[in-house]
Amino acid sequence: MFEIFVKTHFSAGHHLRNYPGNCEKPHGHNWQVKVTVRATALDELGMGIDFRRIKTSLNQVLDTLDHRDLNEHPEFIAKNPSSENIAVFIYDTLKQELKTDRYHLHSVTVGETDNTGTTYFGA
Repeated sequence: MFEIFVKTHFSAGHHLRNYPGNCEKPHGHNWQVKVTVRATALDELGMGIDFRRIKTSLNQVLDTLDHRDLNEHPEFIAKNPSSENIAVFIYDTLKQELKTDRYHLHSVTVGETDNTGTTYFGA
């Protein structure tokens, strides 16, 4: 079993509705994202999955989030754009694209800072 990952980031603003503190006010983050794919075997080139495959799919998702007010994104109109909900959105968007008989999406980690974040493994 192999775990192949790509780390990247995007910048966006948000606020947490009904949060009892400062996070209820609009603010921004340089969100850190890590996508991990598990492969059961290597291909003829000796790779579980090409990093470019992960990067291309992930960048398409992050382009919809980057430099935006996440509260206005269709995914977050009815729910808070928390790290947890962002991780679920990215995971659910990528899970079919990063799936073959040999590999599958394992997890998505989203961090608001270097020291805080969440990892989602799918439902």
